[in-house]
Formats: sequence, C-alpha cells, structure tokens
Amino acid sequence: MTKLLEQKCVPCSGSSPPATEEEIKTYKTQIPDWDIITENGELHLRRVYKFPDFQTALAFTNLVGKAAEEEGHHPALLTEWGQVTVNWWTHAIKGLHQNDFIMAAKTDRLASSM
Repeated sequence: MTKLLEQKCVPCSGSSPPATEEEIKTYKTQIPDWDIITENGELHLRRVYKFPDFQTALAFTNLVGKAAEEEGHHPALLTEWGQVTVNWWTHAIKGLHQNDFIMAAKTDRLASSM
C-alpha cells in the first residue's frame, strides 16, 4: 500500500465514490490519532492539535491552509488559544474520500514540524 504522505489529492466530484469501510480501516492505520466522527449525518476525520500559545496555533492554521490550497482540498479549521481543531471530509460526496486521509497525514506532518 502506498503511503498517504506520498500521494496527491485527485479532483473529486459528486459522482466520486466515498471510501469503503475496508478502505477507511486501511487508511486509518496511517493516521491513528485521528477520530472518525459523524457530523450532520456525514463521516469526518477530526483531530485537535495542542500548542503552547495562540501565535503557534495560528501559524499552524496558516500552514494547513497553504497545504490545502496546494492540494485543492480544504478542511474546516477552528483556531483557538493553544489549539487547532481540523476536520477533513469531502463536501461533494458528503463523506470521506481518500483525499481526506491524504490531507490528514499531511496535516500530521505539518504539526510535527512545529
């Protein structure tokens, strides 16, 4: 299996199939610290990153935003003092796609550089 970090997001439309249960299980092994949640009836990936202050949390938010622009896939970000909550899901299919797992892995890598 190719590492998620080595992959790029692919264009996704409303006709793209969501990740299967088996794919989700397989991808999840590469991003063990992420939670799979249901929000508004849709599966999302969510992780809360902790930081020592607001400035660092904001810098991380900006790094994630830059990576999202480069890949053409965008998360929901909540930046607070000392933490950033990141949600990845694919709006077009109202659920999880391989792109979400790719970006979760890339978000972990960004956090490890902080």
